[in-house]
Amino acid sequence: MRRIRYQEIADELRERARSSPPGTVLQSEAEMSAEFAASRVTVRRALELVRDDGLIAARQGFGWFVATEPVRQSLTSLGTIESQVEGVGKISERKVSEFAFEQPPARVRKLLRTDQVLRVKRVNLADGEPFAVVTVWCPADLGASLSRTDVEQRPFYELLDIELRGATQTIGADSAEPADAKLLGIQVGSPLLRCQRVTTDRKGEPVLVSEHLFPAHRTEFVVDLPQAEPSMTPSGLRLVD
Repeated sequence: MRRIRYQEIADELRERARSSPPGTVLQSEAEMSAEFAASRVTVRRALELVRDDGLIAARQGFGWFVATEPVRQSLTSLGTIESQVEGVGKISERKVSEFAFEQPPARVRKLLRTDQVLRVKRVNLADGEPFAVVTVWCPADLGASLSRTDVEQRPFYELLDIELRGATQTIGADSAEPADAKLLGIQVGSPLLRCQRVTTDRKGEPVLVSEHLFPAHRTEFVVDLPQAEPSMTPSGLRLVD
């Protein structure tokens, strides 16, 4: 039986998806159209067939990619990325790429009220796939006894000899810069979720500032709302100047 063109293209895309790691970004529709000498409409129909099989997915601003189960994180309590990843049955791993005592950027200096900090930059992986680039700043006196090995094996929450009260998280959109894109294995300019967290001690004083960069196609944040409010506006929504 004669195969319709979009079905032939779909067969090829299925093979590529099955042989590629989860999260791999596919060619753009324009590039596929040129490669297969087919119209964008035909290519889109083929992609939709493969998506219906659950092999690929698409996100606005990111394009088509090999489907992967997103890493979901709850915002209902103070916790670590590792605990949430392990809680859904994935193997958690961290790799430290930078470890230095230095002067902090202005915004971190203002929050921590110190001129010397320990800055740690790491990559978090779930089942071997990178899903977050995390940079943490803490006052140099609190981090003086820590080593690169310490922060690679255990979270700051366990390493600091102080009681913590809680944290404030701010989540927004961003795009991947070259250095972070390389660490995450994504294309430069790919959409990211940027989570900035300020953790305080029992007295309410900031002791940790962290920035978490998540590929938008691999991460979801879940907020449990205990009671329905009259407005359907998302909780905590704030307009950015």
